Parts: sequence; structure tokens; C-alpha cells
Amino acid sequence: MSIAPIDSIASLSNDLFYDILKRLDGPALASLACTCAAFCSISKEESLWENVCASVWPSTNREDVKSLISSIGGFRKFYADCFPLIVNKEVGQYQWNNYLEYPDDWTEAEYYGDTNEFESITPSDFVSIVDIRFKGKSICSKVLSGIPNANDNGGWFYNCPFRIDLLTYADRDDNNDEEVTLSVSDGLPPITSMERERKDGKLWHELRDGLFLSWILVNKKIKQAANLASWSPLDGQRHWPTDKDFVIRFGSVLPAQDILPSQVVQCILVMKFRVVHIEEEGFETSLKLTELSMQLEDMEGAHVNGKNSLHILKEALSCRRSKNYSEVIESCHMYSKVQNELKEEKMRSESRLDTLCILSGIAAFMTFWYYVL
Repeated sequence: MSIAPIDSIASLSNDLFYDILKRLDGPALASLACTCAAFCSISKEESLWENVCASVWPSTNREDVKSLISSIGGFRKFYADCFPLIVNKEVGQYQWNNYLEYPDDWTEAEYYGDTNEFESITPSDFVSIVDIRFKGKSICSKVLSGIPNANDNGGWFYNCPFRIDLLTYADRDDNNDEEVTLSVSDGLPPITSMERERKDGKLWHELRDGLFLSWILVNKKIKQAANLASWSPLDGQRHWPTDKDFVIRFGSVLPAQDILPSQVVQCILVMKFRVVHIEEEGFETSLKLTELSMQLEDMEGAHVNGKNSLHILKEALSCRRSKNYSEVIESCHMYSKVQNELKEEKMRSESRLDTLCILSGIAAFMTFWYYVL
């Protein structure tokens, strides 16, 4: 079969250009756009980036999500904002002693967040777009508008620990109560008994290495979005005492300058799977997703309240990001290292204080009996 020669790229039609470009992923399409003016022009086509986003985040195929993305700048901007991950290199400069000075004359409205400052940030401004993949296959797509159990008037939400339980509230309007499960057909290894799994950990390793999470947070008011997840798990463990629950953690390190004394916080995304069936029970090995949640913790492991969390999440949408995954993981590990050092220093300080109290008590006791006798 003979192939007609092509004199130049310019001789190709725009339709053929488009057919070629729609087969590329995001990084390849962005790189190609830098090669020449013709590719740069056609690569700005929104439908190309819509295809790219749909291949990375299946949830963007929903009509309501498409409308949301169009309202905040389009699919090209959405990809540029959400494909790179949040990276925070200021963790190593952390100093807990740098406490913020809070005024003593706060009014009740200022304490509970009922001021003009908080009117600009409301729970209803946020939308969570979440996708889970296992070994490249999409197993879950969820969308959550607003923040559960919160209202725009503040109240108790501003002072209670911030937490989003996605499985409880997502897609409630769509009546989508379908369980998220994994089985041997999805790539899980068959498990004959939990006793054997405890020894070799085959199921645990397959689960940890195969999962991929994207949790995109969108602020409709300021038209910004960011991916708060780390793509791959940061750590995880079996949940005792049953050994049938596997807890896997994703997340990122977010800036909290002028918001919290620690200056940085960790966004913790928890995914929990429970073993439903194993081979010795006469069924195919299967797992069920039982938890998918988000919470913010400071350096001391304390949960951040709703009021401060709204500010932190808003600032996170405009903070530095990187396509270098190792750089992102390094910042998360640095946070854990600094956090452990803080805990050790706190334990040493408490030990010194306990020793001082004991010695003071002994000295006081001896002094008392010295004067009595």
C-alpha cells in the first residue's frame, strides 16, 4: 500500500491536526504547544483539554462539573491548576515558638467569625471533585458541593474540628448510594486466609501500590482550584485489632501564615478499605471502601477548626505547585520529620519539667522537716 507524501506540516488540515492532538496527554500537549505558532494556536482548543481532563479525572465528564469548570476559566486552566501538586518548602523553617498575638478584646462576633472578614469565605463556595483509581482503572468518582454540616452563618462549625466525610454526603442529590468495591477481577491477589495475609502482606502491598487519589477543591467565588492529594499514598497501616481494615493516607502540606502559630498544616486524606470476603469463605476476595475523609492537623496533631480551615483552604488554592512528584513527597516527609522532632522535644521538655518538680518537692519536704526538727 502506497502512502501519499506530505510536503509540510502546514499542508495538514486543522481537522487532522485536531485528530492528532486529541490523542496526547496533558504534558505532551503542553510541550507540543511550545514548538510552533500553528500548534500553539490549535492547542488552545478547549475540547482538547476537556478530553485530557476526562482521561485524568473521570468526574469531569459530569455535566454539572463541566459547567463549574467553564465558569472558573475553562478546562485548560483547570488542568494547569490541578495537575501539578501543592509543594511547601517552608516546612524546614518551621518555628513553633513564633506564636501569633491574639487580641484580648475580641468581640463575640469576631470570636465566632461573624465579621466582614469571614463573609468573604463561606462553606458553600467550595466544591470537592474526587477520583480514585486502582491500577489505572477508575473505581470511584464523587462530587460534593459545599461542606457538610456547615452553613454560611458560621455558628458552631467555625469552632469545631474541620472534617469532610465524602462517602456520607457526596452525590446525595443524585441518590448514588452504590458501594465502592475492589475484587480479584480488579487486580487484587486472592487471599486464602487473613492469617497468611498478616505474614506476607500481599494484599496490603497491592492495595498500597495500586491506589491513586485526586481530591480537587474548587472555590467558585474566587474561581480557583487545586489538587490537595498526593496522587500516591504517603503512608498507611492495618487497623487493629481485626486486621480486616486497611487505612491509607494521602495529603499535602498547606501554608497557614498569619492564621495558625505553626505556620503550616497537613491536609490528611484518609481512605479506608475493609475486607468483605476471602477465598476460604467460598467467595472471591473483595474489599469495600468504608471511609474517604479530609481533615487538617497542625504540627502538634491537633485538628484545625472550621474557621481557620476555610482560610487555609482558600490560601492553598493560590500557593506554589510542582510537577516534580519527588519534590512534593519530599515536602510531606519533611513535615513528618519536623513533626516528630517537635514531639520528641516536647517530651524532653516535659521530662525536664517533671524532674524539676520532683526535685523541688523533695527540697521543700527536706526544708520543712529541717525547721520542724
